Amino acid sequence: MKIAMVASEVVPFAKTGGLADVTGALPLALEYCGHEVIVIMPSYKCITEAKLKITRIAKDVTTSFIGKNIKVFFIENKDYFNRDGLYGDKNGDYPDNLERFAYFCLRSLDLLKEINFCADILHLHDWQASLVAGYLKNLYSQKSFYNRMKCLLTLHNIGYQGVFAKEEFTKLGLDWELFSIDGFEFYNRVNLLKGGIVFTDFINTVSPTYANEIQTKELGFGLEGLLKERKNVLSGILNGVDYSVWDPNADRFITQNFSFANLKDKALNKEDLQKICNLPVDKNIPILGMVSRLAQQKGFDIFTDGLDELCKMNVQLVILGDGDVKYQELLKSAAEKYPKVISLNLKFDDPLAHKIYAGSDIFLMPSQYEPCGLGQLISLRYGTIPLVFKTGGLADTICRNNGFVFSRYTKEELLKLIIKATQVFNNKKKWLALINNAMECNFSWKVSADKYIQLYAKAKKK
Repeated sequence: MKIAMVASEVVPFAKTGGLADVTGALPLALEYCGHEVIVIMPSYKCITEAKLKITRIAKDVTTSFIGKNIKVFFIENKDYFNRDGLYGDKNGDYPDNLERFAYFCLRSLDLLKEINFCADILHLHDWQASLVAGYLKNLYSQKSFYNRMKCLLTLHNIGYQGVFAKEEFTKLGLDWELFSIDGFEFYNRVNLLKGGIVFTDFINTVSPTYANEIQTKELGFGLEGLLKERKNVLSGILNGVDYSVWDPNADRFITQNFSFANLKDKALNKEDLQKICNLPVDKNIPILGMVSRLAQQKGFDIFTDGLDELCKMNVQLVILGDGDVKYQELLKSAAEKYPKVISLNLKFDDPLAHKIYAGSDIFLMPSQYEPCGLGQLISLRYGTIPLVFKTGGLADTICRNNGFVFSRYTKEELLKLIIKATQVFNNKKKWLALINNAMECNFSWKVSADKYIQLYAKAKKK
């Protein structure tokens, strides 16, 4: 099949979150399976300034490669994309985001014809690319080159929808009739993601449980009714992990490589983590690691509420991340109060993230909702046992055989489970069995890619 991946961010070129990891890794897995893939994304300032091998093919299009032979096309527009941020700055979202990504979607469709790439599938990601489906079914419906193309829209986090004032609709170049309950209208505003859901052929999200959750009032963010209507073409496919990056047996960032066969070397990483984090070096104290955005969605409301009680247990906490000022201040205060318990690292630090996955005993991920989650999948590979709230992809990947799960979202339930986890940690036979089960889990992109290929085949036949 010929697949065009259209996304607003892609590793290694531009990234703000997990979306970029998916759009960077999935094409490689699809190429490995024998499919022809291209990727289209905006040409941001960070790309033009990076020392990457980029070739110009048109006055407003450049290209590079990932994998063996996957072309990545960059859509240029200095007015729209030559900015420090991808979607906004310290003042919030850019006010012209509708125009920016409408331009990107239109130019992406035109580019396909210019390079003569008659795609079987247009794989669109989140609201920034969802307009491609609307344009394809309306503005491009009479153009023969595009007749066979089908769209799959992946929802990475339905909380982000691309909602704008009604007056902005004219900038899309679409007929006003499409500003309706059966189109882009959403409580008298423009909703780009809603339009994408209406006009795409198939929809998927990044875990089976999340596909069900977004059809509920609690987690549908106002689109649950529409998603229920389209449930026959809605599915969930778990994201994968790039095991070429996240492999304790070959990880260049950790102090000692290890596998289950030489698990004693994991202990050397724990000792290293305690040293660099200025924590007492003691193999008998369980380290609870967190690599996360500091936000309520990630569970930091119940986590910080229970932090005093947690710090009085015989544990150590290593936290890496950035985010809401509220949680930064609460964590700073706790770290000052408990310097021998908490190592707080308010930044993005990739090498330290690898060390936390390798050196921790337990990986905390108490997210209130989590479409898929990557941290729990990585921690499994490193024999670091996940402790999670039962939601989304966390519910689909973690169970009592490979981790710890609580199902009532309260501080009390979180603390109760941490106590249980530390008790199991002290039972070396049980802990070793957990580590074995964790490290045997396979969440490679090859597994996920096979499921996407099946979905593409369904869409192609539609």
